[in-house]
Amino acid sequence: MNFPEPIYKNALSDFHDARRKASMQEVLARLTGKSNELLSFDEVASKLKLNARSERGVYEIPLKAIVGSVGRYTDFTRTFLPRGTTNQERWARVKAVIDNPSGPGWPPIEVYKVGEVYFVLDGNHRVSVARQEGFEHIEAHVIEIKTSVSLTPDIQPDDLIIKAEYAGFLEETNILALRPGIDLSVTVPGQYNKLREHIAVHQYYMGIDFQREIPYPEALSHWYHNVYAPMVESIRERGLLRWFPGRTETDMYLWVSEHRAALEAELGWNIRPDNVITALAAREHPQVESEAAEPGHWRATRILDRYTDRLFREILVSVNGSPESWQALEQAIIIAHREKAELHGLHIVASRGEIESPQALKVQETFNQRCQAAGLSGKLAIEQGDIASQVCARALLADLAVLNVAHPPPEGLASLASGLRTIIWKSARPILTVPDTASPMDNALVAFDGSVRAREALFVAAYLAEQWKTKLTVATAASDTPANAQDYAREYLTLHEIPADFLTIDGPADTLLDIIQQREINLVLMGSYGGSAWQELIIGSVVNLMLRKATCPLLICR
Repeated sequence: MNFPEPIYKNALSDFHDARRKASMQEVLARLTGKSNELLSFDEVASKLKLNARSERGVYEIPLKAIVGSVGRYTDFTRTFLPRGTTNQERWARVKAVIDNPSGPGWPPIEVYKVGEVYFVLDGNHRVSVARQEGFEHIEAHVIEIKTSVSLTPDIQPDDLIIKAEYAGFLEETNILALRPGIDLSVTVPGQYNKLREHIAVHQYYMGIDFQREIPYPEALSHWYHNVYAPMVESIRERGLLRWFPGRTETDMYLWVSEHRAALEAELGWNIRPDNVITALAAREHPQVESEAAEPGHWRATRILDRYTDRLFREILVSVNGSPESWQALEQAIIIAHREKAELHGLHIVASRGEIESPQALKVQETFNQRCQAAGLSGKLAIEQGDIASQVCARALLADLAVLNVAHPPPEGLASLASGLRTIIWKSARPILTVPDTASPMDNALVAFDGSVRAREALFVAAYLAEQWKTKLTVATAASDTPANAQDYAREYLTLHEIPADFLTIDGPADTLLDIIQQREINLVLMGSYGGSAWQELIIGSVVNLMLRKATCPLLICR
C-alpha cells in the first residue's frame, strides 16, 4: 500500500521515538531487576501443559493484558515497544494506516487467551503502534486456552517456574475436583513439594488414627478441611497478610507451619496454630503485639471459643524456683484441670550460661515432675533475657499467663519501674496474679467500671460462672463510673442467664478489700491500667493497690 510521503515520514519518526523509549525501558529494567521481556507462548504452553482450545469470537481486549507473543516475543519490549530497527518499515506502514484518514483501518489481531492474559498470534506491530498511540483496547479474534492456573497481566518470566509447579501440583492432586475455585498459589519456587509432604504426613497419621489404609483423595480432603482451612481462616481473621505484602495465604500457611514446628522443638510445648500466627507476626512486626494488646482485641478473638470450646486451652506460668512461683504453678494446675489445658512453663535466666546451670535444670525438672504428678501435659522452657519482655512474648503462645506476686508495684514513682506492672501494661493476654496460696476460684468479685477493659473481665467472669459454676459479685463505684455501668453488667449477665449480686461502692478503693474479706472472695476480675502513667501517679492505681494488698488471685484483663 502506498501512503502520502508526509504521513509515512511522520510514521518513521514515531518509530524512532518508540525505539528511544524502548532503550530507556531496558535501562530501567536492569536497574530495577524487573523483567522487560515479553513472554513466549510456546514456553508458557509447555510449562503449563496447555492443550484445550475454544473459539471466543471477535471483541475488544485491553492492550495492557497482552503480555506475550507466539513467535515475535524477542522483537518487542513488555509494553510492545520495538527493540530493533529491522522491522521499522513494517512498523511505519502499520502506523501510516491509522494516520491516513482515507485508509481502510486495521483488521482484528489474533490472540490466544490464557487466564486473564493474551498472547499475539498475528498483529504484533498493530499492538505496538496501538500502545504507542495510547489506545487502551484493540479489536481481536480470541482463541481461549483453558488452564487451572491463574495468569494475570503482572506476571514475570520467573513466575512461570512457580506457575508450572502449581499446574503440576493441581494435575497430580486433582484438588480442584474436591475444592473447585481453591487458590493455593505461592510466590516462592519449591513450595509445592512442601505441600505434598504435608499431605503425605497427614495421610500417614490418619492411617494410624483410623487403623486403616487412607486413600489419597480422602487424606487430601481431610487435610484441607482440618489443617489448611482452619489455619488460613486464622490468618484472615488476624489480618496477617497486610503485614506481609505480596505474599499469599498459602505462603503464610507454610511459613507458620514451619515456624510452629521449630518453636515446638525449641520450647517443648504443643502450640495451637492461631497462637503461633500472632506470635510470629509480632516477632517480625512489633506493631502486631501492640495491636493485639489493644483493649477488647483479645475478647474479639475468643468469642467463638467462649461459646463452643474452652477459653484457656494453653496456660503460660512463669516460675523461678521460689516458693511463691510454685504457688503460681499450683494455681495454674487448678485451672488446667478445669479447662483440660496444657501448661507452658517459663523460667527466665539473666545469661545464656545459666540456661544449662544446675539451678535452672532443677527448676525444669521440678516443674515437669509436678505437671506429671498432676496428670497434666506440661513442660518448662528455659530462656535468657528480660523477664517482662520474655513473658509478654511467650504469652502470645498461650491464652492466659499466671504469675506470682512476690514483688508487687510499690507506691509512687517507683511503681513505673515494676516488672510486674510492665507485664500487665504490655501483655496481650489476660494475666492471673497469685499472691499467696492457690484458690479454687469459685467465689469471684468483678470490679466493673464500664470500660472496655472491664468488659473483658466481665466476659471472662460470665464464662467462669457458666462453665465452672463460679459465684459472682459485681461491684461498681458510685463515683467516677459511667451511670449505666451497672445496668450494662446486669443486662449482659441476664442475657447469659447468670445470677449475680450487685454492689455499689461509695468510698475509697480500699473498700474493695473489705468486700473481699467479708464475702470470702477468692478471685477478683478487673480491667488493666486504664489511664496514662501520669494519671496513675497522681490519682493512684486501683490495680497496683490490689496487687499490693489483695490476698486472693487477680485476673487482670486488657
